[in-house]
Amino acid sequence: MTPRYVKRILLVMLGIVLLGVSVQYGFGNAWQSQYTYALAPASNSKQQPPASAPKTAKPPVVQQPDTGVAPKPQSLSKRVVEYHMNVSLREDVRHLDGDQLVTWTNPGKKTVSELYFHLYPNAFQSKKTTFMTESGGKLREDKATADSLGYMNLLSLQTLDGENLLPRLHYVQPDDGNENDLTLVKLRLPEPVAPGKNVTLRMGFEVKLPEVFARMGYSGNFVMAGQWFPKIAVYETTGTRGRTTEGWNVHQYHGNSEFYSDFGIYSVKINVPESYIVAATGFQTKTAEGSNGRKSYQFYAEDVHDFAWSASPDFVFAEEAFSAAGVPGVRIKLYLDPLHADLKERYMHAAKSALSKYAQWYGEYPYSTLSIVVPPKDGNGAGGMEYPTLITAFAAEKANPGYDLERTVVHEIGHQYWYGMVASNEFEEAWLDEGFTSYAEDMVMESAYGLEPNLRIEASYMTDPAPLKQPSWAYSSHDQYAENVYLRAKLVLVGIRNQVGDKTMAKIMRTYFQKYKFKHPSTADFQRVVEQVTKTKWHDYFSGYVYANQMSDYSVESIQVKPTEQDGQRLYESTVLIKRNGGVGSQIPITMQFTDGATVTKLWDAEESHVQLTQLHTAPLQWAMIDSGHSNVLDNKLINNYMQADLPDKTRIRWGISVSKLIEGLLGTMSW
Repeated sequence: MTPRYVKRILLVMLGIVLLGVSVQYGFGNAWQSQYTYALAPASNSKQQPPASAPKTAKPPVVQQPDTGVAPKPQSLSKRVVEYHMNVSLREDVRHLDGDQLVTWTNPGKKTVSELYFHLYPNAFQSKKTTFMTESGGKLREDKATADSLGYMNLLSLQTLDGENLLPRLHYVQPDDGNENDLTLVKLRLPEPVAPGKNVTLRMGFEVKLPEVFARMGYSGNFVMAGQWFPKIAVYETTGTRGRTTEGWNVHQYHGNSEFYSDFGIYSVKINVPESYIVAATGFQTKTAEGSNGRKSYQFYAEDVHDFAWSASPDFVFAEEAFSAAGVPGVRIKLYLDPLHADLKERYMHAAKSALSKYAQWYGEYPYSTLSIVVPPKDGNGAGGMEYPTLITAFAAEKANPGYDLERTVVHEIGHQYWYGMVASNEFEEAWLDEGFTSYAEDMVMESAYGLEPNLRIEASYMTDPAPLKQPSWAYSSHDQYAENVYLRAKLVLVGIRNQVGDKTMAKIMRTYFQKYKFKHPSTADFQRVVEQVTKTKWHDYFSGYVYANQMSDYSVESIQVKPTEQDGQRLYESTVLIKRNGGVGSQIPITMQFTDGATVTKLWDAEESHVQLTQLHTAPLQWAMIDSGHSNVLDNKLINNYMQADLPDKTRIRWGISVSKLIEGLLGTMSW
């Protein structure tokens, strides 16, 4: 997901510089099905999107023209769940009526007697739910309104034999015991499910959509249906994310948390008022059919772990076929707000750039579609979010937005890899998704648009560091959550890259993706990949920056210069005291410049807490600076990295690295 927030930076340099700059920036997600189809010419239609494939129980395999041989479908994931759903949007655009036939297959080695379902719309049921109390009714810049109340009612729950299971349901609150929170429910099954066996249930439900807030709801006639159906939780097998015993991973819907679910198959029929156009996860299996003022769409997706859809009568639809190395064939579908209809090429270029770069760097994009939804001006609560093969951009608020447009699309498509295929647990290890996606986003923005991240400024945002490996609700505020799982997490990855080099870092990221795609890896799994690729232990680095809340801080503590004579020649002995105040020791360059213009750079491994560096030279020392190239990106206190030597102690002023360049950097970030 993309956090969009404003931070005030107040840089006071002992009365010399007073600078307050408000910097706004975005971080941003998407994905779909594994089959490659022969691509027809792109449609110029701005109304109903054409059918992607004929109606079938499973997606058809199209004969390839060069060989005449149809490829054999293969599962990419374990497909633990299978959903067959029908959902209808009422005329008031405020309610959904749905039913589903859901099958869960026991992936473990033990018999399972209980199922857990996430009922996410109940997060908006009242101000007393866990989500609302933790978030304060605010997520990013979006605030809940008086109409941002919603819920999910389970109307029926039966076995295939018709046995009523509703009396067996119990709402549970494993994280905080909040009895007003009904986002997680436990079902005691009438018959246990043996290993490798499955259970199928029929469910009927009703959803009251909130006025769009926190990723779902309505805004006027626009609808975003995210987390809209009863979703089975993840049953983790032994070894998954370091588990020593298998069992359910269940949590309530929290103020900061996103989602975690298992891979499977989705076949979904969506019924809407006749004027509506629908965007959804997966691909459309037939042309939409209409009668009695209504219209039905049919979508199919497999090897995905969620299903979302959006609908509006105002969407301006555009579609293009795209292929590249690692992207064997995908239809990029745009569902634009009319205000951004003329920006189609910018959206397309961002999507193509992201898909091609991620495929080149990490691995193949295996789905046949990618849909991009642009919400209307008042629908930004649905913006900047990722779902399998479907992402949302930020709302169309400006006719000519800055690079926020591209950055958000690039970020959200990055989530197709780290949220989508790698499928990290966003409840407990959000940094593995958001931090990795932010890291990848920066690389695409630099490669495709020449926009380099200002890591010095970004490091200065880190005012409240916290461990990255912790539940999302353990952070003290949304600001602390965003600072750490997006920004500090990204800096941790850049810090690894700066130590191992670009080529080795590329191998680390690709190896991690290839090893854990369609699985659920943990922080420890990533550390093992880093150690295997580099053939080096990274215990101290991960202990300090991932499992703990450390930032790196080095300072020039003092400079002493005294004249001396050696062999009849007048020299100056300059002694610089350098301290490591925080962080994990790593090789740090210290630059000393003398009054005659000569420069000496020494490397310190920082294994100790401090070091004294002494240099004999024909001229006195003018200044000393730590890490002039800012390779130590986790240093968030640059003001103590520099000291002049030629001022009395009482008037000595510590300067951050190049104040003028710092100001230019700050002003340069205003277009983020």
